[in-house]
Amino acid sequence: MTTPLFRDDAYLRSCEADVVVVNERGGIVLDRTVFYATGGGQPGDTGYLELEDGTRIDIATTVYDADKKTIVHVPAEEQTLPTPGTKLTAHIDWARRYRLMRMHTALHLLSVALPFPVTGGQIGDGEGRLDFDMGETALDKEKVAAALNELAGGDHDVASEWITDEELDANPGLVKTMSVQPPRGAGRVRLVRIGRDIDLQPCGGTHVSRTSEIGPLELGKSEKKGKQNRRVRIRLAD
Repeated sequence: MTTPLFRDDAYLRSCEADVVVVNERGGIVLDRTVFYATGGGQPGDTGYLELEDGTRIDIATTVYDADKKTIVHVPAEEQTLPTPGTKLTAHIDWARRYRLMRMHTALHLLSVALPFPVTGGQIGDGEGRLDFDMGETALDKEKVAAALNELAGGDHDVASEWITDEELDANPGLVKTMSVQPPRGAGRVRLVRIGRDIDLQPCGGTHVSRTSEIGPLELGKSEKKGKQNRRVRIRLAD
C-alpha cells in the first residue's frame, strides 16, 4: 500500500520516498508519493524520480495496482530502473497537474450549472467533458457559460471531508454520477465540498483550494450521445 500524499495536500510538488518494489512489468512502487494515480476520470500524473546521484527516471503515467491501494509509477521507455530500497525524490509535472486540478474543480461546477444526472466524464489537460442525462432539454450554451464563470469567479472555498460508507448509503443524492459509484469497503468515503452549499459530492481527485484559481472558462462543442445523453465540453480560456 502506498501513502497517497496528494490526498491531504494536492499542492505538494515533490517528496522523498523509498522504492518498495519494481514489478514484473517495470512499474515502480514507492512507500509514499505525490503522484496521483489514474482514476475517477482524472489521468495519472507524469514527472520524474530523482535518485541521490542525480539520475533521473522519467514517469509516463501513474496507475493503481489490482488492489486499488498500491500506486505504480510507470516509467517512460528505455529508463534505468531502480532497485528496492533505493532512496529518491519524486517530482510531478506541476504545470500539467495544476491544469488538471483547475479542470477537475471546473467540472464539479459544470454539474451545478447543469443540474442533471451525470452519465460519464473525462478530465483532460486544459479541457474536459461531462455527459448528462438531459432528455429533450435544450442546452443554452451562453446561459451555461455565464453561470459557470460566475461560480468559478466567486472565489468559493474548496475543501474535502469524510463520511462513513453507511452515511453515504443513507444519502444517495450525494452521488451525481450514474455510471460510476464511489469506492466502498474502506469504511469511509471522501467528499469534496465547494462553498457552504454550492456542491458536495464523493471524489478522490485533486482540486484547487478556491474556485477563483480556475480562471475563465469556455464551453466547447456539445453533442448528443444516444437518445438522452448530451456531452458538454469545457476548456480553460487561458
